[in-house]
Amino acid sequence: MDFIELTVEAPRELADILVAELGEVGFDTFEDNDAGFCAYTTEAAFDPDGVAEIMARYEGLGELSHSHRVITRQNWNAEWEKNFQPLIIAERVSVRAPFHPKPAGVDYDIVIMPRMSFGTGHHETTALMIENQLDIDHRGLRVLDMGCGTGILAIMAELLGARQVLAVDVEPWTVENAADNAAENQCRTIECRLGGVEVLAGEAPFDLILANINRNVLLEDMHAYATLLPSGKPILFSGFYEEDLDKIKNEATRQGLVYQRHRTLRSWVSALFVKA
Repeated sequence: MDFIELTVEAPRELADILVAELGEVGFDTFEDNDAGFCAYTTEAAFDPDGVAEIMARYEGLGELSHSHRVITRQNWNAEWEKNFQPLIIAERVSVRAPFHPKPAGVDYDIVIMPRMSFGTGHHETTALMIENQLDIDHRGLRVLDMGCGTGILAIMAELLGARQVLAVDVEPWTVENAADNAAENQCRTIECRLGGVEVLAGEAPFDLILANINRNVLLEDMHAYATLLPSGKPILFSGFYEEDLDKIKNEATRQGLVYQRHRTLRSWVSALFVKA
């Protein structure tokens, strides 16, 4: 299965609205840029008429244009390698490709090759999640990484001392990619599993849950996460904009999760909650 990349040029205030609208028609990954943003979905889920309807609804509110292209699995690595640059997060974590040298002066070094997966650390939500992870003592914890993508957060969890990590994603190539990246980083505690919340049935509780997905999935599946989290244990959410934080907070409250704090980066959010 291939991806659709939708490129939208729009002013910031309009871009935020469009991201929310596109999330309702199957797009679940977004990357900001200076001109607007790119949105991603699978080719099978792509609804061109739905996209056209959304764009027509807002075209009178500012300069707005859009186009899309297919990104094949075969071309993904070439595209990524052409544009990828090594990254340092919080001055402590290096994220690089296998063909980049290991930098000096960092506490943790993560090697990522993404295939068709998202989550290289360059997106604001991934970087925010890692910054929040750095504030949590992972030693001896059993960790769940939902929507694991490349597996970067699961790898970070093991590097921080987690005793066991379950990384879950709905896309087969993503799960394969996460497993390969775990092996590349010589991880020993990470299990990569294909599926959604249904594959968590019968699982023992987790000491920490990482869920960097998108607003709609978080709201829909939060009850499942909450049932797997004992009292006093933390959960990190990301994949949504600051304007959606109140919706996340409200649903979290209904599920017995207590808001602690959040970080923002270019309007994206990563928020920490604790089970009451």
